[in-house]
Amino acid sequence: MLVYGPTASGKTNFAIELAKRVNGEIINTDSMQIYSGLPILTALPTISERAGIAHHLFGAVEPSERWSVGKWLEAALKLINEIIARGNRPILVGGTGLYFEALTRGLAKIPQISRQTILDIELLIAEDSLAAVRTKLELVDPVSADKIQGFDRQRLIRALSVFEETGKTLTSFQQTTIPVLAANEWQGTVLLPDRDVLYERINRRFDAMIQNGALEEVKAFKSKSEDQSIALHKSIGFVPLGRYLDGDISLTEACDLAKRDSRRYAKRQMTWARGRANNWDFVDPLQSERGK
Repeated sequence: MLVYGPTASGKTNFAIELAKRVNGEIINTDSMQIYSGLPILTALPTISERAGIAHHLFGAVEPSERWSVGKWLEAALKLINEIIARGNRPILVGGTGLYFEALTRGLAKIPQISRQTILDIELLIAEDSLAAVRTKLELVDPVSADKIQGFDRQRLIRALSVFEETGKTLTSFQQTTIPVLAANEWQGTVLLPDRDVLYERINRRFDAMIQNGALEEVKAFKSKSEDQSIALHKSIGFVPLGRYLDGDISLTEACDLAKRDSRRYAKRQMTWARGRANNWDFVDPLQSERGK
């Protein structure tokens, strides 16, 4: 069973109630919640929130480790088989569309990209702009460019690096993938709340994160790791709170930026759901909050 939803849409509660009904175990399908180190900022389910239901791949990886989609897929498939062998139902829950795509559409086998290719693209960005990368990608792989929202640095570099390294488009590799899960082996649910309700919930949740110690959490993490390539440095709220700790902006400005970034991320997630999971069941888990 697959459950996808934007940030703050109530995935934790929905998955736990579902697990209680079907004797399920929950597998994390969120790229940031894999890591330990920032449990408050990444909204890891607490022990009490887990309600005695088995949870897997939540805070299970050290921040210094590099986990790819392929590595997550390998771990998730192993867990799926183990859970089924126990007579339980695996429930994969999260907001990382790429992980769900790997399960339901397959993972493209792309050759290793050399460091020099990445450096050449980063040099283009430094000498020109990220827009130059998008322009170049639109010329060589317009299908991939069309799928990438705005100026997503990581995805733009990835797509262009595949072409520069192999002479083939990322799209051509993706067209030859085979789904990991057969169509009759899964059912998908998208949690899609009313946008205004979701945005208000995002704002309230970040305020609660601050009250519960997110700022202190970021401060402690920054003191241990300054490696900007670590995935958790890209978690929503980390950069603006870090800027506050460095004295660049006020705490109010930092919180406003974090909330804005979270709302923008939620919008991208909802766009993914409508475009890539449009044949799944759509439910509004926050319907009771409308009009409050």
